Amino acid sequence: MRAVTFTLLLLSSYSWASEPVATSFWSDKAIGGHDTLGYYAGDTLEGSKQHKVRWQAADWYFASAESAARFAASPEDYMPHYNGHCANALSLGEGLISTNGKVWEFFGDELYLFYAEKGRQRWLSGDWQAYKAIADQAWQQALATP
Repeated sequence: MRAVTFTLLLLSSYSWASEPVATSFWSDKAIGGHDTLGYYAGDTLEGSKQHKVRWQAADWYFASAESAARFAASPEDYMPHYNGHCANALSLGEGLISTNGKVWEFFGDELYLFYAEKGRQRWLSGDWQAYKAIADQAWQQALATP
């Protein structure tokens, strides 16, 4: 009974005051603690709690103070699409699936994260623009759902 009560309290107190960000179940650490600016340099850099920025109700970790400052000044320029939720899951109608930041790709000039390599490969070998259109609609629906 306690577990059920705790779960209900947890779920009822959880709200998206801002857009939902892909975090772990147990913390507010965004995209597995990876430095989102690192992707733009072609690497998956591990961030550090020493270089943390709080944005969109999540903690974003960075490999350097410079990366943290650049993100803090203009987070929209470096955000992964769908705030780090799995692009493939959204395109398949599976809802908001958090990612750990390890599987990523640029399509056009936008950064997308994936839960697993299989989803990334689907986008690489398929019609990613059609997948994106479906995922965009699902993202808008997720944002509109209380």
